[in-house]
Amino acid sequence: MVVLFSAGCSGGDDTSAYGDATPSATTEVTESPTPSPTPPYPTDASGCHDNKGWTTAESVDWVRLDVDTPQQNSGSDGLEFSSIPGYLGPLCHKITVQVEFWKLLYGVADGDRGGKLSDGTRPDYYFDIRRVKRVEVRADADGERTIALPKSLYAKDRSPCVGALLTVTVGKPLKSKELPKEVDVGGTQDIWDRKEVKFRSERVADYELSEPSAPQVCSPDGRPTADPADVPPPSAEPTDLFPTDLYPSPSYSWDLSDILRSPTP
Repeated sequence: MVVLFSAGCSGGDDTSAYGDATPSATTEVTESPTPSPTPPYPTDASGCHDNKGWTTAESVDWVRLDVDTPQQNSGSDGLEFSSIPGYLGPLCHKITVQVEFWKLLYGVADGDRGGKLSDGTRPDYYFDIRRVKRVEVRADADGERTIALPKSLYAKDRSPCVGALLTVTVGKPLKSKELPKEVDVGGTQDIWDRKEVKFRSERVADYELSEPSAPQVCSPDGRPTADPADVPPPSAEPTDLFPTDLYPSPSYSWDLSDILRSPTP
């Protein structure tokens, strides 16, 4: 972009005591053009980006840019591989990518049984995980592609004890030893406003967790035992802050009537 600025001063009709008035002058200042940003994966003379010899980490970084999960794509019904020439390549050598959908079956931990979480506490819930669908993609950003979600797994009327986990992995399908040991219900969120899941693999480029709607009503074998509307989650705040006349709580309390009663003369 070129911008011209005018500056200077012009003499009037009055004559300076030390000579003629300074003639008007215009100074042109030209800004240098703003350089175009360098795309992360520019194409070469052959029309593709040379990715020969990429490490797994480099492939994971590229796939993370190339794919959009449903939540990242405004809640669409599928996962999308993008095609942005010059930005994503296209690549000269295709990358093998696994798109896998996992069913999580949640149950309330029964008594003192069950494993311990990484912080040493007993989990409130446990889950069983199994693969529902797998699609292998040879990705190079040469064209767009959409992979539909499994309808039964993402159905609106699915069991309140069922969650779903979508994974996008470079290379071979995920092995059981690479899956997360823990999937926290109501856990922390990352910069994409999604629930954080910790995998035991560096090959996972992207993922998305769809939590169970009401794990608090689930039996140890993952079956709903009550209407979720009747059983609030453990973290829910009470709707009635003073359910009795006792204050501040039934465990340690005083009778408000005694406190507010006027002293007997």
